[in-house]
This record gives sequence, C-alpha cells and structure tokens, in this order.
Amino acid sequence: MLPLRKLLRLSPTVLALHYQQLIRALDCRLYHHGISKDENVDDSGHKFRNSSENAECHFQLHKSRGQHLLTSARVLDSIVKNSNIKSTDTVLEIGPGTGNLTLRLLEAATSVVAVEIDWRMAEALEKRVAECGFKDRLTLIRNDAMKTEFPHFDLVVANIPYGISSPLIAKLLFRCSSFRSATLLLQKEFAHRLLANPGDSEFNRLAVNVKLVADVEHIMDVSKRDFFPVPKVDSSVVLIRPKMDIPNVDLKEWCAFTRTCFSKKNKTLGATFKQKKKLAELMRISSMMGSTNLTSLGIGMSLFKDKVVEILRSNGFEDKRPSKLSIEELLHLLSLLNQHKIYFHDKKEDADKDDLETISLLLQE
Repeated sequence: MLPLRKLLRLSPTVLALHYQQLIRALDCRLYHHGISKDENVDDSGHKFRNSSENAECHFQLHKSRGQHLLTSARVLDSIVKNSNIKSTDTVLEIGPGTGNLTLRLLEAATSVVAVEIDWRMAEALEKRVAECGFKDRLTLIRNDAMKTEFPHFDLVVANIPYGISSPLIAKLLFRCSSFRSATLLLQKEFAHRLLANPGDSEFNRLAVNVKLVADVEHIMDVSKRDFFPVPKVDSSVVLIRPKMDIPNVDLKEWCAFTRTCFSKKNKTLGATFKQKKKLAELMRISSMMGSTNLTSLGIGMSLFKDKVVEILRSNGFEDKRPSKLSIEELLHLLSLLNQHKIYFHDKKEDADKDDLETISLLLQE
C-alpha cells in the first residue's frame, strides 16, 4: 500500500482505482492465504478454509507464466452463461488455476476436464473442489496442455495463458475431435485480430486461417482490473464455433499459400507475385509437386512470371490486396493456380515436423 503522504497527493479518481485494486487483491489473498480465523465464503458462495487448514495454499503467482486469476464474479458468471453449457456436457478447461471458473463449470456441467501444468495450482484446485463436493466430477490432468491428448469433451471454456493462444487454438481446431464451441478469454488485441473481417485494418493471416474452419463471435471485453495480479493489458471473451462443412483444401498448401499472400498484406497480389525470390521458390515447388521439371520444358523464370501474372490479371486478382479478400475468394484463387499446375508447399526442411507444429503455422502472422 502507498504511504499516506503519497495517497494524499492522488486525485479522487486515481485514489478510487488504487483502493479498488487493493480490495480485489485482498479478496484473492483471503482464499490463498486464509487470513480469516473463521470459515469464510468467496464471491460465488463457495466455502474456503481457515488459516491453519489453508496454509499450504500460500504460493506466488508468476506473471511471466500468464498466471493471472480472474476474480470478478460478474465476468465469471457471464462466461459460463454465454458458453451455453448443457447439464449433460463435459467441459474442457485449460489453465484452471485455483478454480474460480472451474467451480462454476462444475455446477453447470456433468463433468469438467481441467489441464493444469503448475502442481501448486493443481493441488489448490483439487482441495477446493473436494471441499465443495465436486471431487467425483472433476478430472484433473497435471501436464502441459500442448503435450496432452485431450479426452472426449463437448465444450471448451477457459481463461488460457496468453502465451499459448495461437498454438492452443490451432490444436483445438485442427487436431481435436468434434466439439460444439470454445469460449476463450484472450488478450484483447489478439482477440480483435481473430475477429477481424476482410477490409478491416486488423484482418490478417491469423483471421483468415481461423475463419477457414470456424466462426468467431465477440462476447465481451474484460478489464485488466478484473484479474489478480493485474496484467498490463485488457482481455476479451470470444466464442469459437467449428464449422460443420470445412473446405476441401490441403492444410499445408493453404498454410504456404496464405503465408505468401499475406507476407505484405497491403500490397497488391500482382506486386507480391512479381517478386523474383517468391517466383523462384514457387517455380521450384511447382516443379517438385507437379513431377515435371518446368525448366526442362523450356519454361524459364520470365515465362513462369508471365503465366502467374496472366492468371491473376484475367481473373481480376492482380490489383487486389489480400487483406480485402474473403475466404471464398482466396480459395478460388488457390484453385485457379492449382489448375495451371502452380502449387504451394512448406519448405522442405519443415516437411517432417510433427503435424501440430505444421498446423500451428496456420495461426502465425
């Protein structure tokens, strides 16, 4: 807490914010450190233990690991409400922390599968869930979510560590079996890029590759002051629904194609595909994938360039920018290029990587 002489210098607004943060921090410590001698109740009505019983829950939260606990009852309740959980559902939660969201999920669903890498958090979660009578409905996996094969689940609801947002979404959308939706609390800037549409300044490769297989909906923004410890940025809740019908496209080729198109998203496609280095790589790959050496057919770089540019020009793509194109238009362009035996693929050195590593590239900008 600030010294009294410094507090007196603050404006009423700043002073109110300071005490608001102090109260939230105190609420969190009441659970983790058990400073009250009597049995207490948290903001959701769940009981926690006195200091002698709860002493082992004393541990430090690490901002560097994305350990920011959501403490706002209003936001937690809103997340559960907007997840449309059925009483028969099994919910997957990544990074449950000490269980502020988990307890609400257990009340709404038949079971929860929680994946937590931090053993301290896992122990605190198990004890808290047990004392609330939900032990038999929780499956706790103590492991790295990126290295874990998830059991069956119907929904994902999670406040995920921001550092794994891209690879985790890639794993859910491209590696997991069918599920209805994922309600995720993400860094606000990342969420806005995920939500961007063609023509928006934030529309990029991330949005394109997610929208290929899923629909994304904005639920709400969340203030950084609703977390403990307070992070540097605000957050947003998004709802991701996998599409029933996914375009029939090779993901590795789509990955390489969108990387080429969005390397300079505000350049015209004509300007992008006229670059000598890109043309040379595209010609090499097209020869390899088409099982025919284009050079042996007398097709040099100049003729290959003219061929690519003509395809773009005759189909109205030469002067268009990728940031303005819809998923359907990009799929159409890829199909046109393939029809003329022009192919895209990851670099040879990436070909033997694990599928998840390759697919994770889909969500990189």
